[in-house]
Amino acid sequence: MSTPPHTPGIALVGGGSGGIGAAAAAALLKAGHRIVLAGRTPSSLDAAVERLGGPGQVDRVVFDLADPTAAAAAVTEVRERHGSLDVLVVNAGGPPPGGLLAVSEEQWRAGVDLLLLGPLALLRSALPGMAENGFGRVVVVTSSAVRQPQPGLAISTVLRSAMTAAAKLASREYADRGVTVNCVAPGATLTPRMQQILASRAAARGVDVAAVAAEDRADIPAARPGDPAEIGAAIAFLASAEASYVNGTVLTVDGGRTETV
Repeated sequence: MSTPPHTPGIALVGGGSGGIGAAAAAALLKAGHRIVLAGRTPSSLDAAVERLGGPGQVDRVVFDLADPTAAAAAVTEVRERHGSLDVLVVNAGGPPPGGLLAVSEEQWRAGVDLLLLGPLALLRSALPGMAENGFGRVVVVTSSAVRQPQPGLAISTVLRSAMTAAAKLASREYADRGVTVNCVAPGATLTPRMQQILASRAAARGVDVAAVAAEDRADIPAARPGDPAEIGAAIAFLASAEASYVNGTVLTVDGGRTETV
């Protein structure tokens, strides 16, 4: 039996003021969704709202993904303002780079809130209502490091891997009621986060950032980093009605860099 189409709905996009989050919001807006941007800084969110077309097209909610206790209120606010929550893009800025044994306990604990407990709280708040409505799309933005671990990104590698496993478990909860949960795993992407990582690598080796960037490009079969819009397009597909039978998977968007199949 085929699944009936679902019209575009309300999409809550984490980290929506810039980078991959802003690109995802733009792609979802183009697909017809009404967008609610989420982030910690009101001024940055307001600027992003204006770039996407203004308050008539886009809304925002101030919410820190690293605060698990705030998730329920954020989801409730979206539903009270707009009547439903149909698409949830779980996306946050990355934790600081560092090797596995060099990262402090304090940094690990902060990373757990940002990359695991906060996202889980969002899923816990959003999924039951989606199932009740008979439609829902959750897309968790992780990293290609979950498939090919990167020693210098220990917090991201370990905790995004944990969230990937959690998303897989969540994908089984309401699949029979039109709700899917998937991950998008970007590789090197032209964002401020990428510049931070390259600068950290260069500083550790005492070399120029441009040299490290060239080495990084040489390791990508596509010979270039990704554009945030390319990640946004992948997110928009997984959020669509056409992706109704794609569930519990990881879509790697990295120009072919990941070596595992």
